[in-house]
Amino acid sequence: MISVKQLLSKKGHDVWSISPQAPVFDALMLMAEKDIGALMVLEEDNLVGIISERDYARKVILKGKSSMETQVKEIMSSEVISIQPDQTIENCMELMTNHRIRHLPVYDGNRLTGVISIGDVVKAIITQQEFLIDQMEQYITGRR
Repeated sequence: MISVKQLLSKKGHDVWSISPQAPVFDALMLMAEKDIGALMVLEEDNLVGIISERDYARKVILKGKSSMETQVKEIMSSEVISIQPDQTIENCMELMTNHRIRHLPVYDGNRLTGVISIGDVVKAIITQQEFLIDQMEQYITGRR
């Protein structure tokens, strides 16, 4: 089983964030620049929420608000589900499925050390399954 720590060691520990007082437009610009679907919302180094493209679509566009005038704190998801480095990608998938979320902040103690996306988890599971299939094929055919 692949741990969150192992996944982050390959993916990297980058955490892109924004202030809760920032305009939603700034969050969208940063997400587009970094080619990511969500930002951690930090206030004085404390995680206070997550803003995603989904939050924008549902809470700004569909409600006729302006992304230039609306602050991140008005639309962010403030209930943040997180995971620890020693947990597995299977734990990630379970949390993401049960809570219907696509991003999990990773905490090592009290320190935010990375973010895992649903895409990261799916890619890791596929890689793990391909490895197991290859091992089984080698065993069955006797090639090693």
